Amino acid sequence: MLALAASPLGIRTLVVDGSADACAGQVTELVVADWSDEVALDAFADRVDVVTFDFENVPSAVAERLAARVEVFPNPRALAMAQDRLTEKNLFRECGLGTPDFAPVDTREDLIGAVERIGLPAVLKTRRLGYDGKGQFRLKTQDDIDAAWAALGEAAGQVGLILEAFVPFEREVSVVAVRGRDGTFRSWPLTRNWHVDGVLSLSLAPAPGATDELERAANAHARTVAEALDYVGVFALELFVCNGKLLGNEMAPRVHNSGHWTIEGAHTSQFENHVRAVLGLPLGDTGVRGASAMLNWIGDMPDPAPVLTTADGHWHDYGKEARAGRKVGHATICAPDAGSLREKLAAVGKGLHRDEQVQPAIDTLA
Repeated sequence: MLALAASPLGIRTLVVDGSADACAGQVTELVVADWSDEVALDAFADRVDVVTFDFENVPSAVAERLAARVEVFPNPRALAMAQDRLTEKNLFRECGLGTPDFAPVDTREDLIGAVERIGLPAVLKTRRLGYDGKGQFRLKTQDDIDAAWAALGEAAGQVGLILEAFVPFEREVSVVAVRGRDGTFRSWPLTRNWHVDGVLSLSLAPAPGATDELERAANAHARTVAEALDYVGVFALELFVCNGKLLGNEMAPRVHNSGHWTIEGAHTSQFENHVRAVLGLPLGDTGVRGASAMLNWIGDMPDPAPVLTTADGHWHDYGKEARAGRKVGHATICAPDAGSLREKLAAVGKGLHRDEQVQPAIDTLA
C-alpha cells in the first residue's frame, strides 16, 4: 500500500523482505534477503535515497546499519523504543501519558512479585516481537501463574517479559498521526477499534462519541511523543478510554491497520502522507470525506460481492496465503454520514453472513 501510494507521486520503490512471496512484490521490485545479509542490505542502501519500514520488528541494528549509508525515517531510535514494551511505557509516562501499572519480569520470582504488587487480573506479555495478540497470557487468578510462566517463561531470557495490569476500559481508540521532516504535525480523527483474539476486527472513523476534549488530548499526547522521538513519518498511538480519560497502550512506529480506512475515507491517506513525510514533501490534508468503517479479513477472504455492490464500498486483497489468524485483506465502507454508514454496514454484514462482525459498529452508530 505504501508502494501504491508512492507511484502517483512519481516515486519509485524497492522492497526488501525475507519472503519471496511478500505481497509488496506484486506491485514493485522485491529484493529477497535476510536481515542478517549485510551485503544485500548495503547493496539495497546504495540503490535508494530514503529508507522506511512498515513492520516494527525490523531489527533496530539493521536500521542503524542502513542509516550509516542512507537516510532512514523513522529514525532507528524511535524504532528501538517502540519495539520494547517496557521502554515504550516509560516513554509514555515521561511524556505525560498515563499507562496501566506495569513491571518488568525476568524470572518466575519476578512474576510472583509483580502479581503481588499489581494485582489481578493482569496480562503477561513479551517485551519484544509481540503483536496482534501474540506473546500474551492473561492471568485471572493466582492459579494462572504457573501456566503463564510455562507459556512465556522461555521468552524471558530472549526478549524479556512485562506484566501489565488489566484495564477495564470503556473503549479502545487510536490516533493515527504524521510528522514531517520540518516538524509539521497532523493527525486523522480518532478511530474507534474492536479486536477479536487480540487482532483488529473493525474500525470506525471518526470515532462516534469522541468529544473535542478527548480529540485534543489524544493529539497532544501523539505530538509530544513524536517530538520526543524526533519522529518522521506516520505512526499510531493505541489508547484505552477509562472514565473519560486516556491511557497509553502501545505505539506502532509505522502505518497502522486502524488507519487503513484513510485510503478512501480521508483526503490524504496514511500511506501517501508517510511517503510525503519521509521524502520531505508537504503533508496532505488529513480531513475526512464522511464516515468510514474498516472490516479486517482474518484467516481467509470472504465473497467480495456484497462489498463491491455497495456504493462507496472498497475491497483490498493482499494476495497473501490464507492462514488462521493472518490478516489477508480488508474492506472499507464509506458514507456521507453515520446514519448512512449504519445502513450500509447492516446490508454488507447480512450479505457476507458476518452480522456479528459488523454489529458493534451498528450499535455504536445507532
